[in-house]
Amino acid sequence: MEDYLEMICRLAAREGFTRIQELAEALNVQPSSATKMVQRLAEGRYLIYEKYGVIKLTALGKQTGQELLARHNTLREFLAIIGATGHLLEDTEKIEHNLSQETLACITRLVKFFRERPECLASFYDYCRQSDNAGGEP
Repeated sequence: MEDYLEMICRLAAREGFTRIQELAEALNVQPSSATKMVQRLAEGRYLIYEKYGVIKLTALGKQTGQELLARHNTLREFLAIIGATGHLLEDTEKIEHNLSQETLACITRLVKFFRERPECLASFYDYCRQSDNAGGEP
């Protein structure tokens, strides 16, 4: 359900709404599957949807969707920082649904630390290069 709400938030950011077909294509699912989930999200008051109409986020849906996007982006940035870029999207998707709020807060703090202190990030990358060259742990 979170993946759907996150994607609806992304797609609706452009025009203020999205459609079932666009959502299904973005998530690589059948339109019937997307419709069922959209109906569940509408029942939960995350969005407004009428059959064959557009999908619009409610205030609750927009807030929740933006929180989900922020979580996704933070985790993606964290994985990039630590050099885990081989399967960045897949790893981000796997991690984001299985992480406690406490751990996410710690990761968010670390990402912010490195973002605000590029010299520390450069030192970390130097350390990684030296460790790799010396045959150290990845």
